[in-house]
Amino acid sequence: MASSANPVSKTTIQVARGVPSLRAGEGNSFLLRRLHSLTGIIPIGAFLLEHFISNSEAIRGATAYNDQVKFLTSLPFVTVLEWGFIFLPLLYHGLYGFYIWYRGESNVGEYPWTGNWLYTAQRWTGAIAFFYILYHTYYMRFTGVHLMGGGYNAAFWKVQHEFQNPWAVAAYVIGITAASWHFAYGVWLFAAKWGITVGAQARKRFGYLCLALAIALVAIGLVTIRAFLTAPPEPAPAAAHYETTQLR
Repeated sequence: MASSANPVSKTTIQVARGVPSLRAGEGNSFLLRRLHSLTGIIPIGAFLLEHFISNSEAIRGATAYNDQVKFLTSLPFVTVLEWGFIFLPLLYHGLYGFYIWYRGESNVGEYPWTGNWLYTAQRWTGAIAFFYILYHTYYMRFTGVHLMGGGYNAAFWKVQHEFQNPWAVAAYVIGITAASWHFAYGVWLFAAKWGITVGAQARKRFGYLCLALAIALVAIGLVTIRAFLTAPPEPAPAAAHYETTQLR
């Protein structure tokens, strides 16, 4: 039977020129989000783990901690390593994370499910960790005694001196807790997004491992802070007296 409907012709549908259609998994947003997820593990996550381990040398005393700082600051091309594998990836991961948060919608009030709470917690812990890292990096790297130029012997003293302020101690406790949770849950998200954990049961089991990772990192951080607070006061090196005076 012949149909009375008019056939669809090329002139019936108007398609805007110069605007290609997007398929699932295509477009800049997909690539930027994948890069955001990857940088959270490598190099930022790897550096975070190294930083926790290196700082834990404070448990063994000032000399061990200063020697560890000397080793790190004496690496070849240390400035290139800092900017290429720490500062720039951190800025991208943090700023694009804020953009994702801005574009997303939190509905934890209407739907107080576990997934929504975890999504909200990931956003807030990321923001807290980002500003804590900025503060920590600025103070340790760009103020007071310059640890890179042979001032590593003042490294333990510099942290211990900062901890004379109880607000600084509180900032470190909050920052370490936020960074630990954000990284551990980020590992769980990474495994789910990249197809490493397939199925609800695998994700659930891996979630317990990530929770244990978060608890372990917080414990290491708190024990390290305690080491600085309970150690005998380190005398300020002569270089520290000079450089801090010049910055006033």
